Amino acid sequence: MGTVMSKKTRAMKIISELESLYPKAASALNYQNPLQCMIATILSAQCTDAQVNKITPQLFRKYPDAEAFANATLPELENDIRSTGFFRNKAKAIRQSCQSVMKDHAGFVPDTIEKLLTLTGIGRKTANCVIGNAYGKPAVMVDTHVKRLVYRMGLSAQKNPDKIEMELKRLLPESLWTKASHLLIHHGRQVCSARKPKCEECSVNQLCLKKGI
Repeated sequence: MGTVMSKKTRAMKIISELESLYPKAASALNYQNPLQCMIATILSAQCTDAQVNKITPQLFRKYPDAEAFANATLPELENDIRSTGFFRNKAKAIRQSCQSVMKDHAGFVPDTIEKLLTLTGIGRKTANCVIGNAYGKPAVMVDTHVKRLVYRMGLSAQKNPDKIEMELKRLLPESLWTKASHLLIHHGRQVCSARKPKCEECSVNQLCLKKGI
């Protein structure tokens, strides 16, 4: 299992098994357009998707477009998203990114990683989520679940999310990048939890190196 080829084969088998287990795995965040996807993803940091989904319907009614978010006052926006935690940093990131969208992209959220990363307050994780989820393009989304699972499974020894992203891109075909991200996230929530993974119930147990347990 030590060679690059065997790791690729094992990665493919893991994703194939998870796909049969979670055929409908997709983003748990609710959104209707790329802007809403970007905002919801920012809010999801250190917060459950369920809590984000609880506040975004009202939030998106109040701020229907990038211009509305760009012109929001920080205290009011902070109060609107307070329940998601880290609300000051999130409010700043939301407003700054929307100001960049208005100033440099005519009010439209860019559809490439490179352009998304030029937005103030947007990092690779959020950019990949927008590309993969809102625009349906191949993207590897590395959140805490993906980071934990690929380490335990022995698919990557990296700690840096950006390096994990690049390694997964080498291991998996482009057509599976977005799907694989959702499958790993779903499995992390359902079975391979941070504190007490359910290894005895895991369908990829035999393919996992069980690192970090």
